[in-house]
Amino acid sequence: MKKLTIYCLLMLVATASIFSQSSTVTVSQQKANGTITGQITDGGNQDVIDAATISLYRSADSSLVKVALTDPKGNYSFENIPYGQYYIVATSIGHSSAMSPSFMVDSESPILLAALHLEKNVETLKGVTITATKPFIERKIDRTIVNVSSSITSAGSSALDVLEKSPGITVDKDGIISLKGKDGVTVMLDGRPTYLSAQELSNLLKNMPASGIEQIEIMTNPSAKYDASGNSGIVNIKTVKNKIKGMNGSVSASISQSTVTKTNNSLNLNYRNGKVNIFGNYSYSLWQGERQTHIVRRFRNSGTKEIETIFDQYSPSTYRSENHNIKVGMDFYASKNTTWGAVFSGFINPSKDRNTNTTYLNDKNNHTDSIVRSINASKDLTRNFSINMNMRHSFDSTGKDFTIDLDYLTYNKGNDMILSSDYFNPDYTKKRPSSSLIGDLPSKIQIYSAKTDFTFPLKNQSKIEMGAKSSYVVTDNDAVYQIENGGGYSIDYGKTNHFIYKENINAGYINFSTQIKKWGFQTGLRAENTNAHGKQFGNQTHPDSSFTKNYINLFPTVYVSYNANEKNTFSINYGRRIDRPDYEDLNPFIYFLDEYTYNVGNTLLQPQFTNNFELSHTYNGFLNTTLNYSITNDAFTSVIKQITSERKTFQTKENVATKTNFGIAVSAGFAITKFWTTNLYSNMANTGYKGLIDGEMLNVNNWTFMGNMNNQFKMGKGWSSELSGFYRSKGIEGQIVIDPIWRVDLGIQKQILNKKGTLKLSVRDIFDSMKEIKARVNYQEIDLNIENGRDSRTLSLTFTYRFGKPLKTQQRKVGGASEEQNRIKSSGN
Repeated sequence: MKKLTIYCLLMLVATASIFSQSSTVTVSQQKANGTITGQITDGGNQDVIDAATISLYRSADSSLVKVALTDPKGNYSFENIPYGQYYIVATSIGHSSAMSPSFMVDSESPILLAALHLEKNVETLKGVTITATKPFIERKIDRTIVNVSSSITSAGSSALDVLEKSPGITVDKDGIISLKGKDGVTVMLDGRPTYLSAQELSNLLKNMPASGIEQIEIMTNPSAKYDASGNSGIVNIKTVKNKIKGMNGSVSASISQSTVTKTNNSLNLNYRNGKVNIFGNYSYSLWQGERQTHIVRRFRNSGTKEIETIFDQYSPSTYRSENHNIKVGMDFYASKNTTWGAVFSGFINPSKDRNTNTTYLNDKNNHTDSIVRSINASKDLTRNFSINMNMRHSFDSTGKDFTIDLDYLTYNKGNDMILSSDYFNPDYTKKRPSSSLIGDLPSKIQIYSAKTDFTFPLKNQSKIEMGAKSSYVVTDNDAVYQIENGGGYSIDYGKTNHFIYKENINAGYINFSTQIKKWGFQTGLRAENTNAHGKQFGNQTHPDSSFTKNYINLFPTVYVSYNANEKNTFSINYGRRIDRPDYEDLNPFIYFLDEYTYNVGNTLLQPQFTNNFELSHTYNGFLNTTLNYSITNDAFTSVIKQITSERKTFQTKENVATKTNFGIAVSAGFAITKFWTTNLYSNMANTGYKGLIDGEMLNVNNWTFMGNMNNQFKMGKGWSSELSGFYRSKGIEGQIVIDPIWRVDLGIQKQILNKKGTLKLSVRDIFDSMKEIKARVNYQEIDLNIENGRDSRTLSLTFTYRFGKPLKTQQRKVGGASEEQNRIKSSGN
């Protein structure tokens, strides 16, 4: 396996050499025969705008075609443009950006576009440039973009809070993310996989301040260029990285109050001069609070099905988590065509959690027979460090380029826990001696990854993309449990475990796209070879055991778009994807809430495969309607089981069923008045599971409605506000039925200190509707109700200050980041 990984790395280097040698090849270009002209004016006084940047994009895939500047009279033109559907985006310093409706180039006659008006909402004060506010939601052909800094109510919150109110995304009671009613979302940071389990990822996002996030990209059906994992799509979190020339940055401080006080703070710095761009950010956050869990379990007689015992369990808990997050990087522009880069990032996250669990063991009439009180206290220390080395070379102005990414990541988690239990009679007299269990549960993950991508334009508006990737992951999990034994502790070999899992994935892909008049086509194929080996070390109670998995899978994608006219665009796409079990889910360790309630992994989990179909219609650039259908084979999901004779309940994951999901999603973003802009999203989906759990048929389905809204209000004199919220009706996750959840947020913002500072005040969950989340299971012998409570309503006050001094010798005479735009040759880069 190591030899295979080394071989793939050598192939990447060889490929880079071959492509470098081919840089002199001339690409045949299609004879172009269209001309586009127009004018840019100031929306306030209607003056022309000199040297505004005009970017021409292809509607089919949002790829950049050309960039132009306006002349002293505000006019611009594009010549020799191939036939097809396009739109333009205009930007200028001191103004917000503007986008034209989609239009068709289908003749040699010049096309005169209506004038675009750029609104003034930016001032340059004493050498400090304040950038325009982007809309909270942007919708592209292939993705939805959430501009986090544009949301007032995101101030003082975490990355998970922002995801929770993003279009189509839901976060369940355990922090697990789903998209359009489908779980199995792949979450990436700055375009790179996180390689974390669902629970570990949830903890990371809970401790990541929203102030360190620039954008969230949501892709429901990614192309073959991306990893095939994630049956419901990809969520890419892009962290802050400034590229304005000179020295600049920002500092943000936030304090939040729920039942306790929380804070998150960040510092962002950037320096760019000549060929070097250096950037870095540091953030510190303190998250603490209270949670409550109430579980009622009814144990029934296997024969008569009558209730024999009722467990009534109350579990209040407190938590405290600190997070130190740092990111430092550099871009070196070796030439006008070649850029080298390096990024180092990491976080340290010490946390504490204390759970006091009281379980009343009642008879069938709900009379208490005995009481168990357990205290579960844990201390965690998580350390994550990664380094990325990258190179990008653009061979010419046609869009022919080549990139290489090399990554190394190490993730270490130490966990010390103690579970002590006392046993009482109904009158709280001692029933039997106390017990105590202590655990040392360290976990270590190491990831090595190498990836290369090559883009090759062809004639007739066509393009080929190809690339390869190899990754090697090692997870080492150890769990040493010791049980109290008289005056000391001895190892509990029945619970103690040591598990090592190694996984190597080698992948290659090819993607072809073209535009034929009103039609756009893209097709791709990705092949992935997976080699996995897991070993569970034995002890006095059980022998060593291991498993090996080797398989190759193909993942085709097909996209077809049709621009019927200026206002109507249709598209249909298909993609096959895979979900491999999380490392934690394969780990056969036991994690206790108390001696009657725990989680356990499953080494027998197999990957699940999903076929996704989508049909979309976009009207006038603002209204999007999507019909989607997916079918997942060997779907794995959380399964709740119980050992009735011992009155124990545990949760694990199993491949239980065929899962289907179909629905319709409608989204729209538009201005209601000059001061009121709204973004609306709704999704109605049916989710069904059909399969066997413990030999008994599971056949359930449920319709779920989900809606998001975000309203932005500009009130003048530096004041603005936001009203947002979401609602999700009753849903199912395998056996578990979850009651409806909803939330409304409100925020207000004021620009201060000559618009270099911003003060934001927000209230999340105004009505405290998320204080309790309820779920239930009634399947086979399992009959339980769950209520999870948390301190959801939060008041936050955030202050942000922007500073910097662009270099006078490097001040831009064009708007926006024109140099970066010229290096962008296709969507997805």
